[in-house]
Amino acid sequence: MNLSIRSTILTAAIGAVVMSGAAFAGHHEDKKNIVETAAGNPDFSTLVAAVQAAGLVDTLSGEGPFTVFAPTNAAFEKLPAGTVDSLLLPENRDQLVSVLTYHVVAGEVTAEQVVTLDSATTVNGQDVTISVDGETVKINDATVTTADIKASNGVIHVIDTVILPQ
Repeated sequence: MNLSIRSTILTAAIGAVVMSGAAFAGHHEDKKNIVETAAGNPDFSTLVAAVQAAGLVDTLSGEGPFTVFAPTNAAFEKLPAGTVDSLLLPENRDQLVSVLTYHVVAGEVTAEQVVTLDSATTVNGQDVTISVDGETVKINDATVTTADIKASNGVIHVIDTVILPQ
């Protein structure tokens, strides 16, 4: 598909995704950093608890910029029973860090830039696959439900599934 047509499709898709994200009102506010933005939304309480348990608050509150594919509480609930509790245990911190850093890309990648990408390298060192199919934007098997929530140190894209590294 040529870039112009793909760009038009993606622009329409992103518009639909952003409009469907009315629950994330104020998502253009960028005075708060990524952690503060996530902590201010109850749909991210599991993610915030995981970031705290992994010791990543200072990193994700830092200068950045970062792109975070942020799973909601409902996304975490899709994991097998006991997975989140197990990951939050101190002895599983390395595994938790691996999972969380797989949701982060160094630099700011806006929805508009997704058009040019088939993949992105995460902070954990592994790539995620990016695909666009009609109005659906996917990161691996996760669907982006809200795009471009601006923060002072990057951008958050809300996803409906926790993505797991290899």
